[in-house]
Amino acid sequence: MFINASTRTDIASRYSEWLMNRVHEGYVLSRSPYAPHKVYRYRLHPDVVDCFIFCTKNPAPMLPYIEELRRRGFAALFYVTITSYGKDMEPGVPDYHEVTETFRKLSMLIGKNNICWRYDPILLTEKYTIPHHLTCFEEMAKELSPYTNICIFSFVEIYQKFASSFPSLRAVSEPDKKTLLTGMAKTAAKYSLRLQTCGDTHDYALYGISRSGCISVPIMEKALGRELQPIKPHPSRKGCGCLPSGDIGAYDTCPNGCKYCYATKDHALAAANCQKHSPLSPLIFGKIHPEDEIVEASQKSFLLPFEQLHLDLSAISPALPPAAGQIQPYIRPQ
Repeated sequence: MFINASTRTDIASRYSEWLMNRVHEGYVLSRSPYAPHKVYRYRLHPDVVDCFIFCTKNPAPMLPYIEELRRRGFAALFYVTITSYGKDMEPGVPDYHEVTETFRKLSMLIGKNNICWRYDPILLTEKYTIPHHLTCFEEMAKELSPYTNICIFSFVEIYQKFASSFPSLRAVSEPDKKTLLTGMAKTAAKYSLRLQTCGDTHDYALYGISRSGCISVPIMEKALGRELQPIKPHPSRKGCGCLPSGDIGAYDTCPNGCKYCYATKDHALAAANCQKHSPLSPLIFGKIHPEDEIVEASQKSFLLPFEQLHLDLSAISPALPPAAGQIQPYIRPQ
């Protein structure tokens, strides 16, 4: 199975010490956001955890732990969001030049197939215009393309909470989308980046843009250097094509303060919750209560057994040659 760390909060940036403590302990607890008294217990062992999937705006705090994860037999795949927004939109996120440098370092550690660039969500305001996006996307693609194969993007979704917290936000119109898609697709082709959408029901094949899912079979097989068993997608929302994963994060715990964030309803609450976090707790936030039910999560490896392999692994080996001290994607011994 895959451990998702996390679509609910930025574990790599804010809770890396906690995560490694959980790895040392061999398990983690995750409270269900849909059933508050149900807590899932996940074993953290390479026999059942095929990969840690990190969704982050700043992977720098995880860099010191990459080698240890490798030694313990865990693979890692990073989705790093780098956008063109400033502190008015992302007050807790480092400058994109800083994150770009971290992106480069991380790619050299884990390989080009184990890191994906996310440019999302795309939103339009008087400041963040179509020309702004296309110019910044070109600049970033030029810098990042030597270190990744994929760029994933999405258009902002208008949630009800934005009516008061972000009244200037507007939906991206179809003509605006067409202009953005045309320009971004041209740039992606120029720098040999595979461009694909996230959580979008529209078909952009006309632009050469895929919608195969972020956590997809091709992406995971390239990251792991192994073929997967047949797995059905487990969409988290309409338009999602991702494979199933166990999310160990919690909503309203990310202090990045991104104005467009769907996972944080109250930024002040998220900052307060982050301050209450204990790196020694089995939960990312909060405590176990007497009325809680702890459920053992269903876990099994998604990897195809070696005796059933028929994939040419040379076709999915890391695109970057090993550098001194570089960590290769984990291939579990037979």
